[in-house]
Amino acid sequence: MKKLAVPFLLILILILAACGKAEGESGAAESEVSDTFTYESETGAVEVPTDPKRIIALTNGPNVLALEGNIVGIDEWTGMNSLFEEKLEGVEIVTEDNLEKIIELDPDLIIAGSHMKNLDKLGEIAPTVSFTWGKLDYLDQQVEIGKLLNKEEEAVSWAEDFQKRAAAIGDEIRAEIGEDATVSVIESGNKEFYVFGDNYARGTEILYQAMDLNMPAKVEELALEAGVYTFSSEVLPEFAGDYVIFSKNPDVDNSFTETDVWQNIPAVKNDHVFEINTKASTYSDPITLEYLLDFFEESFLTK
Repeated sequence: MKKLAVPFLLILILILAACGKAEGESGAAESEVSDTFTYESETGAVEVPTDPKRIIALTNGPNVLALEGNIVGIDEWTGMNSLFEEKLEGVEIVTEDNLEKIIELDPDLIIAGSHMKNLDKLGEIAPTVSFTWGKLDYLDQQVEIGKLLNKEEEAVSWAEDFQKRAAAIGDEIRAEIGEDATVSVIESGNKEFYVFGDNYARGTEILYQAMDLNMPAKVEELALEAGVYTFSSEVLPEFAGDYVIFSKNPDVDNSFTETDVWQNIPAVKNDHVFEINTKASTYSDPITLEYLLDFFEESFLTK
């Protein structure tokens, strides 16, 4: 019996060892698989990290910041936006042309615009996902970034909550200013002005989509479909609503505010002009939207 028992014991040990090894290999394989997942992008499936650690955002950086993504490279326009200054401390400014710099930053995920150059080369450096500006609305864009960063639930939760809060504040504003009151969003340029439709940042998505406030008829006619309309100072009164959100560009000459054309606009006379900084208002990400929602609530309801 002893002679039989020894070989049997050795066989049992070998079987258990093989099982343990197989389980270990299986566990390792599962761990390796869980490090990435397939994201369905505009251009097809892209294998991306489940938990990206070094993101280069050539576009949609603010959306990434809102989900606390770890950005190591950012575009110049986002980099000089005062709303993101603290979150971007130490982050490098890069473009799609700075391939050497991008390689040095060793990204594990690159987010780009579909219009950008070198997308193929970027894809050789790290998994690259491109988005077409304006293809998704401001809420769906945030949800899509949430999917990319494996934080879809968090993004959806924010979008649903923001819609509810903005709609409720919109109800209060309409009760305060009147259901028929109009609001226009006007921005200063070097020698021209811009008026915006309902999806061109500067708070337009909040005012016209979430809050359902009214545009002046001329703005609806010329800017709603196009998104933006350019005009000269002489016709400023034609585009000014009962209330004006003035997107003031600090880098241009704003002396027009001292002219009779501006001073005689009813919204100006009635102190119904609310000024925002162009540089801090040209995105439609959660950080910017929350900032502008607070601003609109305070401006319309506490005057």
